[in-house]
Amino acid sequence: MKTNALKGMKDILPAEQKLRDYVQGKILETYRASGFERISTPMLEDAENLDKSDGGDNLNLIFKVLKRGEKLDAALAANPVNEKALSDMGLRYDLTLPLTRFFAANRNELQFPFKVIQTDRVFRAERPQKGRSREFVQCDIDILGDSSCNAEVELIDVTARALLNIGFNNFVININDRRILRNMLENMGFAAETLDSVCITFDKMDKIGASGVENELREKQLPETAIKALVDFISKGEGGAKITLDDVASKCADSAIANDLKYIISTVEKISGGKYKIAYTPNLVRGQGYYTGVVFEIASPDFSGAVGGGGRYDNLIGKFIGQQIPAVGFSIGFERICGILLEQNYKIPGAKEKCALLYDDSVEFPVVIAEAEKLRADYSVSILKKAKKPGPQYDMLEKQGYTKFATFKDGAITIK
Repeated sequence: MKTNALKGMKDILPAEQKLRDYVQGKILETYRASGFERISTPMLEDAENLDKSDGGDNLNLIFKVLKRGEKLDAALAANPVNEKALSDMGLRYDLTLPLTRFFAANRNELQFPFKVIQTDRVFRAERPQKGRSREFVQCDIDILGDSSCNAEVELIDVTARALLNIGFNNFVININDRRILRNMLENMGFAAETLDSVCITFDKMDKIGASGVENELREKQLPETAIKALVDFISKGEGGAKITLDDVASKCADSAIANDLKYIISTVEKISGGKYKIAYTPNLVRGQGYYTGVVFEIASPDFSGAVGGGGRYDNLIGKFIGQQIPAVGFSIGFERICGILLEQNYKIPGAKEKCALLYDDSVEFPVVIAEAEKLRADYSVSILKKAKKPGPQYDMLEKQGYTKFATFKDGAITIK
């Protein structure tokens, strides 16, 4: 029997699980106190739904599940074998597609607008590395049915408060609007059908710089005049001058397109009271193709990648019900947040000391239970049979975080 977890997945030991439970509990507490309600959906989704979900590169990372029984036999017997015919379902790669299907199926039972929580496992068949696993937990909140910018403001506020409530305070929320970016690029001379490709390259600017963006766009054989207009514009930012929202708006056919984003940024700045920052980030794109407007990411100097993100996806639900429903969501990168806190040796506030109550056969077990219950007023107590050679037992308990040891002596409890 192989004892290691599958590549890209992991077993979680008690100390880490305790931290994860605490972090998820504080996040849920914040979400619920803000009027959001939790739902659950199956891990498996219909393959056709997943394929049509506009998930960007994530569509190439779906764990597909083979058909069963006669259906699988028939698919395998076909010549040539059709890969899509072998699978009729797959593991969800995020929680947004399952939410849209859930809403389509249950909308008559839901309050409108629907403010929803999802905290659950998702799966992506990618190359494992630090910060990227094949199985991980997402903590999402979404608002369905509100087209106003206040929905974005509320999601940013609630998400930021959730992070602050778990003691994670070294972060900034980067924000952009795909409509502004696309309008600017099209006004510079890029054809509408190439904008997704241009945005993917532009999103890499922080890593490859203006010259890297220029080279990659040339490799894509895009118009030279459009490339020059974009590179000249973003090169200003490399010289230390910050590219502002007004700068970008001036390059759009309609500068008023930036008004929504200006409202969101200014309102969040008022709400935050300096506890966290929000920053306009002109090259922020995000990979999912279902985003239609504002997008945001949580950045932290403690981690090289994003530790959360989201955006508006007004067209996705309409694929199921034929009616456009405005929607916007924000997801906390639960695994990355927990990883950072573990590296920082984060201590759970108010956690009781761990006490091991050790007993032997000279004490009746009902007495042991009763004494443990008394100790639980001050400690987290585990009842254990005392080893004949207690030295190694004490060593292991200390390794597991026990700081107090209670034993019976002459019918009384002694704690050391």
